[in-house]
Amino acid sequence: MKANYKNWVPKGLILSFITGTLVTIFLFILSGKYNFQNEKINNILRIIFLILFLFFLISSLWCIYAYNKFSYNGNRKLSMEIIDGISNFVNIPLGGKGLDVGCGSGALTISVAKKNPKANLLGIDKWGKEYASFNKNLCEENAKLESALNVKFQSGNAVKLDFPDEYFDAVMSNYVYHNINGVDKKNLLLESLRVLKKGGTFAIHDIMTEKRYGDMNDFVNKLKPMGYEKVELIDTDNGKFIDRREAKLLMLKGSKLLVGIK
Repeated sequence: MKANYKNWVPKGLILSFITGTLVTIFLFILSGKYNFQNEKINNILRIIFLILFLFFLISSLWCIYAYNKFSYNGNRKLSMEIIDGISNFVNIPLGGKGLDVGCGSGALTISVAKKNPKANLLGIDKWGKEYASFNKNLCEENAKLESALNVKFQSGNAVKLDFPDEYFDAVMSNYVYHNINGVDKKNLLLESLRVLKKGGTFAIHDIMTEKRYGDMNDFVNKLKPMGYEKVELIDTDNGKFIDRREAKLLMLKGSKLLVGIK
């Protein structure tokens, strides 16, 4: 059996949009055959059904397109490429500890664990309703199938990590913080860096647009006087992991990888 890292586009979402497409086109056709006495109301209803049909159709096509791009079994395997790319930046000393914030199905945690077999990796996540098929049991099963014995998973909150200062030798994350609403994104980054040991590495990947994060170049410049070294903000939507056109189509424009040493 292969590990099942799921897909960033849930199958349930695709099914709901396809269902909406079928229902609205049926209602549109039906409203043309059975006219109401008020022709104006009938025309308004047909326009509404047509608009809804187009919305559900476009959404269905986009979801299918994105699902195929992200799938570990597809030709593109974008999710796998991103995970492998991030894990290449993570180096953990022998016997060291690494933290994956928002581990989802365990893909990044396991990838880093396999590349650092003498380290211990911990993946944390809230595993909420938005991605209901992602859970601790899935992560543990994937680790077992990948023969990654140096990993553990537990519930956790990126807003307030339940660990003391300078506890881990490496901290990583992939496409997590932009999903957390009502919290300053730079504070989330600082909270993750809080638990990182002096000399530890970090690799945090997310959609770091100015609207979401503010001026990230300014953030990088503020980290350096605080003692952080080799801090880089790498654009990953320009060919590093994904090209500009594909990033725009997949709503990943503004993807950046923050790496460095504390």
